[in-house]
Order: sequence, then structure tokens, then C-alpha cells
Amino acid sequence: MELGLKDRVAIVAGGSMGLGRAVARELAREKARVVITARNEARLQKAAEELRRETGGQVLAIRADMTSPADIRALVEQTAERWGGVDIALANAGGPPGTRYESTSAEQVERAVELNLMSTVRLAQEVTPYMKQRRWGRFIALTSVAVKQPLPGLILSNTARAAVVGWVKTMATELAPHGVTCNVVAPGYMRTGRVEELAAERAENEQRRPEQVLAEMSARIPAGRMGEPEELAALVAFLASDRAAYITGTTIQVDGGFVQGLF
Repeated sequence: MELGLKDRVAIVAGGSMGLGRAVARELAREKARVVITARNEARLQKAAEELRRETGGQVLAIRADMTSPADIRALVEQTAERWGGVDIALANAGGPPGTRYESTSAEQVERAVELNLMSTVRLAQEVTPYMKQRRWGRFIALTSVAVKQPLPGLILSNTARAAVVGWVKTMATELAPHGVTCNVVAPGYMRTGRVEELAAERAENEQRRPEQVLAEMSARIPAGRMGEPEELAALVAFLASDRAAYITGTTIQVDGGFVQGLF
């Protein structure tokens, strides 16, 4: 399928590892010009080098902390200076720590909102003027199935990521007349370092082995396995394409059937 992404300019937050890196790889394979960003400079530069080698594409690394308004502004400005604007943006930040209601402080909630919601808000506000000017744009936020089925022990993620859906849904309504689509992709249990980290935390709390927790997670998925990052990246690339021009304001889970709700 021709996705029409050749020479489109894409910013992928959290692009040095995990799901963000898989998305960056997929977009680069489709011949988009890709900027990846993350906080760790050494890891970021290594990832960019490897992505260029793997895809033969144009991949630029720009360090940024997505909780820093100044960093986000500089990221978008440098991208526009290099390639003339921004067509596609993936908002993606690491998840907050696992906590339960009675052990969660207001300060932890504030940090989770800053990490997940405000990073999305600020990236959107910086990139969408370029998209409106071109009358073409794709804004995609990566969240979690927690926005459709809250997960036990993850009250911070359940709260902050749900707010992202409200923000993106409202963006979609207001930006649709300008040729800009806005969608949310909600991954379930994917084979990433983040899931292994959550499994290790839970195993420690329950005095079990991480392997037991991972096996239990997989058993709860109708597909019988965790997803691969490349499977999620394929959906993001499609949503970023010309083919998905009539899809906006949606939240699509990639979860092997984990979420049991109808919507």
C-alpha cells in the first residue's frame, strides 16, 4: 500500500527506544524525514545512527526533555529550520510509576500530568501551526489501554493518559477544517522495556518472579501473547498517511483483544 509519506517531516518523541523507535523505523522505511528525540543524548545519537543504517532513510536526532517547554520549542524550531516545517508528530512520553490511590501524593499526580498530558499539549501547540499552514497534518498521541480500561496499580497513568484523550479529541474537532487529523493510539501489553519494568515492580511487591508476572499478563490477552512494537508502528504509519485522511478524533487500541469494552 502506498502511504504517501515520502519527504513528509515527522517528529517522534521518545524515539530512541521501545515503541517510539519502532514508529521512527517504520516512518523512515516509508521515506519520511524523521526527527527522533529523547533525553539521553548518547542513546539518542546511537539510535539515529542505527535507524539510518537499517532503513537508508533520513533520520535526525535532536535531544529534548518533553517536560521542558523550552526544549519542545527548540525541537520544533530546529526541525522546521532543517526541513521547512512539520507534517507529522508523535507525542510519546514514558509512563509514570505504578502506585495505588492511598499511597499516591498530589505531587506525584502533578508530575504525571506534566509528563504525559502537558508534554502532549506543548508539542501540539508547537507543531500544529505548521500543519495548518500546509493544510495537511497528522498529530498522534501514544497513550495506553488504560484510557479505555483502567489498570490496577496504575492510578497515575489511568488519570494523566485519560486527559490526553480529551485534549486530542478536542483538537481533532477544531483542526479538521484545516486538513489536520488528530488521533490516539493506545497500546496494550507490548514486548518493551516498560512492560518488563512494570512486571518487575509488581513481582517485587508480590514476592514473585518477573517471569511469572509476564506469563500471567500474556494469559489475560485473548491473542495469547504480547504485541510486538512493529505491529503498533504499522498502525501509526497508516494514521500518518494520506490513506487515513478521514480518520480523526479516534482512540484505537493495539492490544490483542485485551480491552473488553465495546467502545
